[in-house]
Amino acid sequence: MATKAAPAHTPLPVSITDVRDAAQRIMGSVVRTPTLVSKTLSDLTGATVYLKFENLQFTAAYKERGALNTLLQLDETARSKGVIAASAGNHAQGLAYHATRLGIPSTIVMPLNTPTVKITQTEGHGANVILHGETFDAAYAHSRELEAERGFTFVHPFDDVRIIAGQGTAALEMIEDVPEIDTLVIPIGGGGLISGSAVVAKSEGRTLDVVGVEAELYPSMYNRIHGTDMPCAGDTLAEGIAVKEPGGITAKMVEALVDDIVLVSERRLEEAVSLLLQIEKTVVEGAGAAGLAALMAEPERFRGKTVGTILCGGNIDTRLLANVLLRDLARSGRLARLRIRLQDRPGALFNVARIFHEQGVNIIEVYHQRVFTTLPAKGLITDIECETRDRDHLDRLMTALRRAQYEVSPVELA
Repeated sequence: MATKAAPAHTPLPVSITDVRDAAQRIMGSVVRTPTLVSKTLSDLTGATVYLKFENLQFTAAYKERGALNTLLQLDETARSKGVIAASAGNHAQGLAYHATRLGIPSTIVMPLNTPTVKITQTEGHGANVILHGETFDAAYAHSRELEAERGFTFVHPFDDVRIIAGQGTAALEMIEDVPEIDTLVIPIGGGGLISGSAVVAKSEGRTLDVVGVEAELYPSMYNRIHGTDMPCAGDTLAEGIAVKEPGGITAKMVEALVDDIVLVSERRLEEAVSLLLQIEKTVVEGAGAAGLAALMAEPERFRGKTVGTILCGGNIDTRLLANVLLRDLARSGRLARLRIRLQDRPGALFNVARIFHEQGVNIIEVYHQRVFTTLPAKGLITDIECETRDRDHLDRLMTALRRAQYEVSPVELA
């Protein structure tokens, strides 16, 4: 696909001047996060991979940039009445933190099912949190009602030119730090980050490729640009970009400036989160790992390119992160559950355990099943969770068990 150039005659709602003005406005109040090359990820993907660590912002996400740029442009009347937003994620925390720092009252409307940790974090940044409705749409509608009733200024999470310009400062810093980058791979939710990034990529004589990334379960911008009607629903690891309807402003900018959109599977997102923790020793949420997920999903597309991607957030539930890491261990063969058919007699488990010992495999858990099985009454099924060095080590163990005349099969992940 040919690289798109900036429109020559039709001006877009956000210009490079707007992004540069935003950069000056927020300078010193947000972290200028590092952009670093990853040698290991470059070797894995075949591209030269640069990562911008926006998960190192105070609230662990790039959303601070657009929120602050918007707050700093409010007049005194708007500041005194306060701001309001509907968000259960990073926008809530970024807006609350900077509003409190600037002495501006903030109200955040969240759905009733918002995790307690997100409510607590947002309140900790000084916001008045209101829980309303079972869905984001209900919370959003209530926030607009409160805006009208109380004279608040509504701060949209993505469909606002001030937000877009602020988010674009992340790409501006990245290109300034590493001018040899020729491709940007940017996560897409509502489209604020990629819109601002694309403005930078296509301005001042640059012709960088800009590739957006969405979760397969929420292809909302892809649908808008390509005229498709794929469903947007499901439990995605990348909840930060799980948006059913992209913005009108952002859709216009994506259509004009973004070269393509890649959809990534949940498995690729999990793998990317795990790799970033293991290789870069950095914690990212699912949305923050979307760029790397795209590089792994379509390596031929990016091979030989110098790619910049933004680790846009690091707010992931610790229990969810633990599950992702364990699932990755299972898929790589380092953690396994083997189902073995035994005879229910003394010494049966000892003989199996001896093979595990001979192969140098650590047994973690043992589960016996005598009742809920189709085996004869004197038979049983044993599931053994074990830890191996790698897939080859696991294969050697299974070969040894079969040579000893045991029926054995792995319990596979989806």
